[in-house]
Amino acid sequence: MADQPITRRQAGQILGAAAATPLLAAEAPDICFLTAVEMAALIRRKKLSAREVMDAHLKQIDRVNPKVNAIVTLVADQARENARKADDAQAREATLGPLHGLPVAHKDLVETAGIRTTFGSPVFKDNVPARDEILVERIKRAGAITVGKTNTPEFGAGSQTFNQVFGATKNPYDLTKTCGGSSGGAAVSLACGMVPIADGSDSGGSLRNPAAFCSVIGFRTAPGRVPHSAVGNAWATLDVSGPMGRTVADAALLLSVMAGPDPRCPISITELGSRFAGNLERNFKGVRVAWFKDMGGLPFDSRIRTAVEAQRKVFENLGCIVEEAEPDLAGAEEAYDTLRAWGYASAYAPLVKSHRDQVKDTIIWEVERGLKLSGADIAHAENLHSQAWDRMRMFQEKYEYFIAPSTQVPPFDVNQPYVTEIEGVRMKTYTEWMKCCWLISILETPSISMPCGYTPEGLPVGLQIVGRHRDEFSVLQLAYAFEQAARAGHRRPGVA
Repeated sequence: MADQPITRRQAGQILGAAAATPLLAAEAPDICFLTAVEMAALIRRKKLSAREVMDAHLKQIDRVNPKVNAIVTLVADQARENARKADDAQAREATLGPLHGLPVAHKDLVETAGIRTTFGSPVFKDNVPARDEILVERIKRAGAITVGKTNTPEFGAGSQTFNQVFGATKNPYDLTKTCGGSSGGAAVSLACGMVPIADGSDSGGSLRNPAAFCSVIGFRTAPGRVPHSAVGNAWATLDVSGPMGRTVADAALLLSVMAGPDPRCPISITELGSRFAGNLERNFKGVRVAWFKDMGGLPFDSRIRTAVEAQRKVFENLGCIVEEAEPDLAGAEEAYDTLRAWGYASAYAPLVKSHRDQVKDTIIWEVERGLKLSGADIAHAENLHSQAWDRMRMFQEKYEYFIAPSTQVPPFDVNQPYVTEIEGVRMKTYTEWMKCCWLISILETPSISMPCGYTPEGLPVGLQIVGRHRDEFSVLQLAYAFEQAARAGHRRPGVA
């Protein structure tokens, strides 16, 4: 059995010991499994240096990444130099950001100035952007140090992380299985202690699915919570960015930096990100929680149901009033399906036209579907979208939260592009097996995937906590309470 991750008590002991003796990276492999909050505190108190932290993580990357293929572009020399600069700045008593000295890796879908960004596509295999995406700017400004880019499927299409440029990323709990996607490289990097924080993005489950498959946390935020640059359709709401971490507090810390208004994003929410750095403790006595049934008739692997159902008592023990109830999801599937195809056509039709032989078949399929849509089709989808959103709003007037599985199946064969059958039910498309996630996406409510246990084979399982519109803080509060009470999903993968 794999070792357990370092505890807060052990972190306190490290702090005490470090006061007398510097904690050298070569002597402390558990540096990599400190929480981001603990790591930042150690650096700020000069019990660890940014260089020691960076050296520990680069050693972990050298040792583990060849087995899992999660970090696909590594900038080790640059990271070491920036760690040195971080220590020098601290020595000069410069103002330190909340992420000062923490290593971070960015999803290979977000642009990073001077660092290769391929989008998982052979068309862009040598692309080096001249600018940083907004979230990268913010994470850097907060003091984090970029170590590289994490793997993703081509243009983020599908919840299985593989592409023609870098190949597949493997699940650290079983190297024959997929890590999910599209933020698969980020989830694996976290699970393996190669970084303490990572960013991801989510349209149909790309933060939640890999988090569930890798026993970490992925938080799909409301559209506009994390601003994005005005490229393409800047008003689109399906694709959002969010934080990933090994603990809820770590995800909240990263969100506090990523979130907040920006004039370059027309849908950015005006609330400051610092809101998410607050105390997450809350009394949940009497809070009404809706518990999933089948989300309108979806098939779920029996192992998923068993693991998620086992956690119902945790919410009840927290004082929640838990009742089986589900929002009316009528029209949500059609709305998502149409708007997804329209989005792909808007973004990738020119690329498919000019580089069809270098583009994945599922993206071609999405684009061609999108190009066939009429104005009436899109208008109908937007009407269904609005109706689904309003029904969810009314549902959550009674229930503050909705709990459901993060995935319908456990991790599957890494050589299988996507799931084709669940409990005897055939999947019609490459995304249908992810429906328990993307039916939530179209509702535009924040949803966090939490580790909640394992299958009998030892494969991770996640549940999603869905909150009210734009109420990410309350989602973090219940997630934190569940995390403290359940203590589920904390096995360190053997490969790490």
